[in-house]
Amino acid sequence: MTDADFTSAEDHVSIGPMEPLSPEEIARYQRHILLPEIGGAGQQKLKSARVLVIGAGGLGAPVLQYLAAAGVGTLGIADDDRVSLSNLQRQVIHDSGTIGELKTESAAFSIARLNPHVKVIRFEERFSAESARRHLSGFDLLIDGSDNFDTRYTAADAAEKAGIPLVTGAVGRFDGSVTVLKPYETAEDGTPNPAYRDLFPEKPPEGLIPVCAETGVIGALTGVIGTMMAMEAIKLVTGTGEPLVGRLLLYDALAARFDVIRYKRRRARAAAAQ
Repeated sequence: MTDADFTSAEDHVSIGPMEPLSPEEIARYQRHILLPEIGGAGQQKLKSARVLVIGAGGLGAPVLQYLAAAGVGTLGIADDDRVSLSNLQRQVIHDSGTIGELKTESAAFSIARLNPHVKVIRFEERFSAESARRHLSGFDLLIDGSDNFDTRYTAADAAEKAGIPLVTGAVGRFDGSVTVLKPYETAEDGTPNPAYRDLFPEKPPEGLIPVCAETGVIGALTGVIGTMMAMEAIKLVTGTGEPLVGRLLLYDALAARFDVIRYKRRRARAAAAQ
């Protein structure tokens, strides 16, 4: 995939021209169209949307499945990993028959079976500062399902620079979190929306926070958090509800409890943005 295959990301900060729904699509998405908050117009927005998902793993799997089922017209997948047996406990977009395949290839095959109306663009490489501009070109929304802080900070910086929303999530052993970032916009009171670095100012030292390969993670947890990330993406695309901007949603699976923490732009960053 080359830069020439996309138009500039700056041309796609908002959803482009709406495409009509075919009779088959109207039947497929009937339960969406019946919702006054979505309707035919919202479904057309989903069809016209271009969403890039970082990672086709534990979080990326349910994100990709539900966005494909919802009718998002174009899904990009950035992942350089291959499917392994230990992935299948939580990465449900893959199966035993795709072990050894590139995750982007396995996920694209699964999406095609689920919804042939969805176009998949594969990036068989890690999302990085060097590749961010090329990966984001032409996309309206970024979803970060990565499992490391380097990629999370890179994704947040790239989305802020491109002026597109970012849905980001993370999981631990039995807990997870989700938030939405639109730092290029202002809140209703006129103050700038917070950025990822307002929530997490600095990366933790290398090795301080162990990865799931070292501590383990309950598989269904990634389904809970990934599905919530997909829901936030649908809200952003259709303009429905209140996205988690300036709010960090926390989920404790063992206690079956959700909590929400509000956060704001730090004063130094807010002054610099004005």
